[in-house]
Amino acid sequence: MTGETPKDQVSSLHDRIRADMIDGIDEELEMEFDDARLDALISPDQDTEPTTHDLSRHFYFRELLRLQRELVKLQDWVQHKKLKVVVIFEGRDSAGKGGVIKRITQRLNPRVCRVVALPAPNDRERTQWYFQRYVTHLPAAGEIVLFDRSWYNRAGVERVMGFCTEEQCEDFFHTVPEFEKMIVSSGIILIKYWFSISDEEQQARFLMRIHDPLKQWKLSPMDLQSRTRWEDYTKAKEDMLRRTNIPESPWWIVDADDKKRARLNCIHHLLGQIPYEEVPHDMPSLPERVRHPDYAREEIPDVRYIPVVY
Repeated sequence: MTGETPKDQVSSLHDRIRADMIDGIDEELEMEFDDARLDALISPDQDTEPTTHDLSRHFYFRELLRLQRELVKLQDWVQHKKLKVVVIFEGRDSAGKGGVIKRITQRLNPRVCRVVALPAPNDRERTQWYFQRYVTHLPAAGEIVLFDRSWYNRAGVERVMGFCTEEQCEDFFHTVPEFEKMIVSSGIILIKYWFSISDEEQQARFLMRIHDPLKQWKLSPMDLQSRTRWEDYTKAKEDMLRRTNIPESPWWIVDADDKKRARLNCIHHLLGQIPYEEVPHDMPSLPERVRHPDYAREEIPDVRYIPVVY
């Protein structure tokens, strides 16, 4: 926004809010595609690359749906092979972690792929071994667990905001590599993503949250504090990435300034981290409806039905 007049900044912000609202509407449309429209969107005779810097909505939808089809195959493979998968999503506030997680889970079975987003620890949990409340959420065979923030809270917000001591933070850095090595040696596939956005992009997204009534709930006092401590969070992030990037579970950085590209790139990368094959399924046959002539359906009083407003 450097060099813009206040009027230009307001106009630019309005454009961003409108684009973000369209993105929210698109999210609802994503769920409405039936197989016929899905096949049309991902047909091979369509262009495979966007022709401009901005992704077209058509290209974005087509690629997202194609990747989501692959996620379903991956889900089947995880169940078939009894794999255990953990994916960690970390990043600054408003970096787009939740949007990617939503697209990953959108068409998957919630009994197979579940999201863990823990609140701040309660008084009892603060007295436990730091990793204890996370361990209970690790997957069993045939499960995928997505952590929307994770034990790395200690290296980020807790450290920057003073919710832990430097001694506790140093103990975390000493312990977490061994903790993750144990997780991997137990047979769990551990994948870690850091969503990276620029200072300017975070400011724009926070302003959109302030001015969009549908998204104001996303903006917490802690988020506002993070703006005043940008460089502190940067230093904490750099220290965390350097000290916890181990061969057993390296960090992968997602360039997240463009939300749609970040979603596609992250899902594409995730699919490449777990070798999988399509699991063959027998086509189910629908049995005939059994009718009993002696059964009479009970009438439900009209008062039990909700009003037909629409």
